Amino acid sequence: MITNFDQIFESLRSKSKKRIVVAWGVDNHSITANYKAIQQGIVDATLVGDEKLIKAECEQIGIDPKVFNIINNDNELSAIAQAVEMVRNGEGDILMKGLCSTDKYMRAMLNKEKGLLPNRAILSHVCVLENKSYKKLIILSDMAVIPLPDLQQKIAMTKYVVNTAHSLDNPRPKVAFIAATEQMLPKMPACVDAAILSKMIDRNMITGCIGDGPLALDVALFEDSVKIKKLSSPVAGDADCLIFPNIESANVFYKANSKLCKDVKQAAVVVGAMKPCVLSSRADSIETKFNSIALAALQCK
Repeated sequence: MITNFDQIFESLRSKSKKRIVVAWGVDNHSITANYKAIQQGIVDATLVGDEKLIKAECEQIGIDPKVFNIINNDNELSAIAQAVEMVRNGEGDILMKGLCSTDKYMRAMLNKEKGLLPNRAILSHVCVLENKSYKKLIILSDMAVIPLPDLQQKIAMTKYVVNTAHSLDNPRPKVAFIAATEQMLPKMPACVDAAILSKMIDRNMITGCIGDGPLALDVALFEDSVKIKKLSSPVAGDADCLIFPNIESANVFYKANSKLCKDVKQAAVVVGAMKPCVLSSRADSIETKFNSIALAALQCK
């Protein structure tokens, strides 16, 4: 089982390179992250955007722009749409958001005629996080795409984190459905959904994993909390995957880790589309974007 990002990179060295297309890839972080991925032999990269801006940024960083396939398009919305269409047409294996905003990126992905959304599919956002205070990678959802997931969306989110765990060579991941408490409180919708999802896993309606909930975050991750609260659970204290009840809780967890915890490594992708789509914040570090490229490459079929 892969337990850190170094092992992800090691695994990718034995796989064929993927083709990534960056939508409005005109910024320092996107260009540098893709350059690092090219140097590691993970991808061949196409940058779609204003060629003058791309070359000026490359010159400032000290990167030879010839390592990229640059497609000149000086209109941001048009460049995003062009990048999405290229991936849809099989000219790329991965789509990545450059300097554009998430709403513009997602709007192009969701275009019914030229986007990347399969019929009746549910898109979700999956993050893989390495925090030195935990013994293995944490896979979580959804901190950027689904604001307040209903039960059907949580079923899809669960399947996506399980699939991500499988790509990390974890054949039977432990999924924790997070709530404010591990008690079954009927007046809290997060608790009710967690209990339903856990029972669905028990009865093989969601396969390839072990699940339990509701679980508060402390008992999901830490054995000492489980012992103090005298909780009996196949997941508590050893969770691989965390399903959060809403976008606020997942987003705060993600950003608290990235900003308050030292040496945390993160990667994030949109799943459920025709191809993996890297979606990280414009403020995310070069390392996070590089890690996200690696995660997307690992998930390519």
